[in-house]
Amino acid sequence: MARGTVAVVGAAETTEMGVIPETSELQLHADAALNTMADAGLTAADIDGIAAAGEAPDVLAQYLGITPAWLDGTLIGGSSFMLHVRHAMAAIEAGLCTTVLITHGESGRSRVEAKGFPEFIGGKLAGQFEVPYGGSLPPTMFTIPVLRYLRTHGLRPEDMAPVSVVQREWAALNPRATFKDPVTVNDVMNSRMVAYPFTLLMCCLRTDGGGALILTSANRANDFPHPPVYILGTGESAEGPMVSQLDDFISSKAFRLSGERAFAEAGISHDDVDHLMIYDAFAHVPLYGLEDLGFCKPGEAAAFVADRNTAPGGSLPLNTNGGGLSYMHSGMYGMYAMQESIRQLRGIAPAQVPGAQVSVAHGVGGMFSVAGTIIFGNEPA
Repeated sequence: MARGTVAVVGAAETTEMGVIPETSELQLHADAALNTMADAGLTAADIDGIAAAGEAPDVLAQYLGITPAWLDGTLIGGSSFMLHVRHAMAAIEAGLCTTVLITHGESGRSRVEAKGFPEFIGGKLAGQFEVPYGGSLPPTMFTIPVLRYLRTHGLRPEDMAPVSVVQREWAALNPRATFKDPVTVNDVMNSRMVAYPFTLLMCCLRTDGGGALILTSANRANDFPHPPVYILGTGESAEGPMVSQLDDFISSKAFRLSGERAFAEAGISHDDVDHLMIYDAFAHVPLYGLEDLGFCKPGEAAAFVADRNTAPGGSLPLNTNGGGLSYMHSGMYGMYAMQESIRQLRGIAPAQVPGAQVSVAHGVGGMFSVAGTIIFGNEPA
């Protein structure tokens, strides 16, 4: 795919975030979609492509009054929406559609008509070979690789705590963040143990909410109310649904391949990146992301965060909305990472990074099962 040929011209999250017990998942999708269409100055009649995860795209199309020429219902967990962006970009370039709506809505806290986890968390292969041994949900599945990661690199559980501390600092600057009170490394380590080595403050939130994007060709991008954000590079990959069968517990093959493809397509170096979003279902995932995407050498990400490189005022602002640890996490977080990338490049983020021109949003699906990487820029080339 060609760099900068497709742009994001609409982006918004649900009207409310956090705990929304009166709203179903379908309604959350619709609320995010309507807010995004308003952001782009479009109506349902202007949309001819639709993608969604969790809710079937044909159901959502009918609910919104859209007659699509292209649909994508890819559901691979938290990075589904990065894959939707990549697939939509290809569809627009191929002339299959002109204007794509990508939606997300999840009642992760209130569980109103919630669809539940994708099959790879406890279905089929994992159900036979992992669930009987106790590896059935994220806190017990992610522990398997992280224990090997810590041991190999000579790290301790408390070396993950600065991730939670720094992201709470970013959340304190965001009025829509769920948790804003500052925390210390001691606070993180003394919070309730969930599944060793994860304490409560190393684990993502459970919230309700959603978001949506609208993509169209770059040659139409200046016809919309807000400055366009161009898609410079994309990547996706998968390693498989069984955490016990990962090629290497201290690195994610899917992360590496997805990131390599996105950077190659964008034609940029790591020094060109002004802002970074790495899906943080647990405190260790940004460490893997920093290393597997090439921003840090193996084993050096924890010190990189502890030295405040990712904090406000640091050299590589990371998860500036507060992340899944403090901003919100409805179950599949990838949409919120991209929303923050777009806010930063539009120059409207609550914790704005001065002069941000290139942002990378990286998502994970399952326990390192799938990865998606999108590189955004505010110039097409």
